[in-house]
Amino acid sequence: MASVVCTLRDHQDDINWCAFSAKLLATCSGDKTLRIYNAEDFSELPFSPLKGHGYSVHCCCFSPCGQLLVSCSTDATVVVWSTVTGDIEAVLEHPGRSPVRICALSPNAAHLVSGASDGTLALWDFHSKRLSRTGGVRDTTMVACSFSPCSQMFMTGSTYGDLRLWDLHLNQLLAKKDAHDLGVSCCSFAPTNQVVQFRLASCGQDCHLKIWVINKFTSGGFDMVLLHTLTGQTAPVFCCAYSSDGQLLVSGSVDKSVKVYDAVKHSLGIIHVPDSLCRYVTACAFHPTSPLIATGSMDKTVNICRLEDGCRGKAAAGRSKLLVADWSEGDVSEWLVEEGLQGLVDKFKANNIDGTELLSLTKETLASELGIESVGLRSKLLRKVEELKSGSMSLGVPDEFLCPITRELMREPVIAADGYSYEREAIENWIHTKNRSSPMTNLPLLTTLLTPNHTLKMAISRWKTSQ
Repeated sequence: MASVVCTLRDHQDDINWCAFSAKLLATCSGDKTLRIYNAEDFSELPFSPLKGHGYSVHCCCFSPCGQLLVSCSTDATVVVWSTVTGDIEAVLEHPGRSPVRICALSPNAAHLVSGASDGTLALWDFHSKRLSRTGGVRDTTMVACSFSPCSQMFMTGSTYGDLRLWDLHLNQLLAKKDAHDLGVSCCSFAPTNQVVQFRLASCGQDCHLKIWVINKFTSGGFDMVLLHTLTGQTAPVFCCAYSSDGQLLVSGSVDKSVKVYDAVKHSLGIIHVPDSLCRYVTACAFHPTSPLIATGSMDKTVNICRLEDGCRGKAAAGRSKLLVADWSEGDVSEWLVEEGLQGLVDKFKANNIDGTELLSLTKETLASELGIESVGLRSKLLRKVEELKSGSMSLGVPDEFLCPITRELMREPVIAADGYSYEREAIENWIHTKNRSSPMTNLPLLTTLLTPNHTLKMAISRWKTSQ
């Protein structure tokens, strides 16, 4: 499934995080430094290592354009670096001077979040580098954070084991307590162009990697449903990350393994790491456009792994290419969620309902064997099954690939300040003629900055190739 193409041995302490941009790889460590490598040949850049933190560096992330790098440290600061010169652009002191354990940038590069050991959160305006708001949860340590693809909210995870969703005013939208027994270690939103339903992966001290579906209702409320629990690793899972097209999911564990999942089918493959890797895997990241994964370990090394073509091809195929009769139990669970029937996921999983079983369901079996008492719910489910049987599901261009303005397949998708993706030329013309209002919400755009949506562009390219 994958092979290690090179091992980087420059850090002098545990690797805490690694991150890719289109052209660079960044790693950070307990040795107080960050190191920057060329993502083509993995040669270290002349100005690397970056030295500016006084203690261990816990996390790092690139801006969408790749020209800035953000890092956070036990020294209670968040540092913004230029990846062109290696210079420090800004030093942000976390309120309360508590050690900063996690930081995350929004996909539209408008917001930065930092989370600290005292449970506090700081939301920064990334353009001005000024503090916008503070909040958090008392008596815990924030150790995980990920922005939603729309940039309008973010999820945090703590050593208490809870996952909490926040908006940009630091209002708590939902809380899933005891999401991971003994604590959360990492969380990651799956890339998507949707704005009402999201996937989230989380991992923790309970040795589990979990896949959640987060739904946004027209009323403004949210709910969070556990879709899958992946138990392929036998010790605490320290890190997880989605590929930029959302098709693959990687995780690293205390059991010294790195595992790659098909994020559509949730089938499992294993990356075989060198025998010399004898310490916990603490960090993992996908390259945004190449079939590469970087993994960091407590043995002070970073491994660069290349995925085989079959692995990526298999993931790109997706459930939409399968006959319903060939769906796995996981495919059925995903379909239920997409159809607004997430309340049936646990019941279907408990009864091992796969595609074949789904097509054979009747009113009688739903009532007697699955215990679905609601007549309306049974009728709704059977109508959806009949649609599957008749093949009435749309086989045209996925709606998320169409520009909301032109309703044409996007060639150069960009993310605007409202969190939606548009064809670059269309949104630029709109901004110039419509007084900077959002085409989707009709509210003023806070900025005219447009960020390339590489994830969506890759997904469109893959879809076009498959046709």
